Amino acid sequence: MATGIENLAVYKFAVRLEVFVYKVCDQKFPKEEKYRSIDQLKRSSSSVVNNIAESYGKFSFGAKINHLYIARGEIMETQSGFERVYLKNFISKELSDFILGKYLVLLKQLNCYIRFVKDQMRD
Repeated sequence: MATGIENLAVYKFAVRLEVFVYKVCDQKFPKEEKYRSIDQLKRSSSSVVNNIAESYGKFSFGAKINHLYIARGEIMETQSGFERVYLKNFISKELSDFILGKYLVLLKQLNCYIRFVKDQMRD
């Protein structure tokens, strides 16, 4: 059986989204947004990945769940950020919808993983 965070589907999906966010921010946004929208979106997308990874490394189930809840909050922050950059006309409606849809998929995956960890806690 495969073990390790590199085999965790929700983690791999979050990493791919983080890389995509970095590319979008570097290619689509005005340079003057570097320390505003770009910085915030990069940090929140990275924080999703970091909190999933940190959760994976925790020993207690409570600590694992806590970091997964933080990752959920960071997903919501990233989604909110992309809704706002669309309203500021930095990205198209199509790109915004695409990214928001991917983060919704990630949120559902993360919720399933949280349920799995909670079930392990009960056993």
